[in-house]
Amino acid sequence: MRLYLINPRDPLLSITKVKESYWDQYVNWKPLSLLVLAGLTPPDWDITVVDENLGVPDYTDMPRPDLVGITAFTSQANRAYKVASEFRSRSVPVVMGGIHATMCLEEALEHVDAVVTGEAESIWAQVLEDVQQGTLNRVYTGIRLEMDKVPLARHDLLPTGYRLGSIQTTRGCPLDCSFCSVTAFNGKIYRHRPIENVIQEFKLIREKYILIVDDNLIGTRKDHIAHTKDLFRAMIKANFGKNWICQATINIADDEELLTLAAKAGCSGVYIGFESPSVEGLVELNKKFNIQKGGDLKASVRRIQRHGILVGGSFIMGLDVDKQGIGQQIADAANRWDLDILNVHFLTPFPGTRLWKKMELEGHIVANSFPEDWKYYTLKFPVARYKHLSWADILSENEVCLRAFYSYPRILRRAVGHLLRRRKLVTSLVIAGTNFSYRSTLRTYHEKFQGLNLSRGEAQVKKEPPEVRDEV
Repeated sequence: MRLYLINPRDPLLSITKVKESYWDQYVNWKPLSLLVLAGLTPPDWDITVVDENLGVPDYTDMPRPDLVGITAFTSQANRAYKVASEFRSRSVPVVMGGIHATMCLEEALEHVDAVVTGEAESIWAQVLEDVQQGTLNRVYTGIRLEMDKVPLARHDLLPTGYRLGSIQTTRGCPLDCSFCSVTAFNGKIYRHRPIENVIQEFKLIREKYILIVDDNLIGTRKDHIAHTKDLFRAMIKANFGKNWICQATINIADDEELLTLAAKAGCSGVYIGFESPSVEGLVELNKKFNIQKGGDLKASVRRIQRHGILVGGSFIMGLDVDKQGIGQQIADAANRWDLDILNVHFLTPFPGTRLWKKMELEGHIVANSFPEDWKYYTLKFPVARYKHLSWADILSENEVCLRAFYSYPRILRRAVGHLLRRRKLVTSLVIAGTNFSYRSTLRTYHEKFQGLNLSRGEAQVKKEPPEVRDEV
């Protein structure tokens, strides 16, 4: 039996032309969920994993499979349906899973033969058996297993083409922010993989730099952090000789032992969701954890940086509390806190979130011709009507923000300042490189925005703009 596992092209990566930019190659990593499913697939299946972000193959030139499995985030959904149509036209059954298919089940069922909702590990064996028996069901409901049931990912199936390897050590998030679908998909319970499994999988990853894809690597409670420290100690003992980056909350700065262990274990960067420069914005997003922590954010950032760990900060623009001037406010906060990297997203309602329900009820979702418009749900296109900012306003605020943070003097100050404080030339070059890359990407985005219409200050999206045109 022949199985194709396909990760559809991400429209954002096609916009930024990953292969043409050295630094932008670090925004693409292996489709880990497909590699995990491959690890659960019996040896009598011949498996091919296709990541379209490395190039879209001519599927008609490939041997006909017995089954195609597709995973997709929301921005990939439209492309996923086109790939599914190609194979279904050749009478090949297609099963789709992932967060979008779970949240938009009825829509997905219009385009594929079967949908796996939730976490697929618990039901994948049944899917394969049913395909072999010719009794494929329309819907398979995955349950949340303990993480010791998650197999090692088959990193050998995609051995080249990536700057970043990837691995997952936890699932679930207790924070329950209104804009995030992680809690709805993976639950509020924070689940750890056994440390020995993580160490074993780390050894299988060939790439020198690794992204730990956990939504929050360290957790929020004392027992979470104690487990993370044990993981770091095991990583230090294993001596992988690899560097890695992760996502965490600002409380990572509160524990010196944790930071020391993280640095020794290979941590070179941490990405933190600051989300808003105001308390009112954090309340709106239900990011109460940031409010509870309080404290001096600049001092927290500096404590992390003292261990040679870069700090990237994420902010969301377009909240109900955001008015003209928010772009400069975000840039001022990021500069005041001495962040190394700033990533600003437009407030984007994703299916399954409380934000989606709110904006749908208010009639504020403007890019709503589905499934075509899902390709704009990348966080880098404004897809909604915002309370105090027209579409033209929010684009202008975004440009003001990023130009203020990524000005040439600021980039130079950031890189040279790190070199003088830490005496690490390589890290200073990474800061300069990533900062210049973000500045270049800003220019690319604004060129692509010209392919969209403005009408009454709202996002009115043209169909099939050149930068995200789908092809099979």
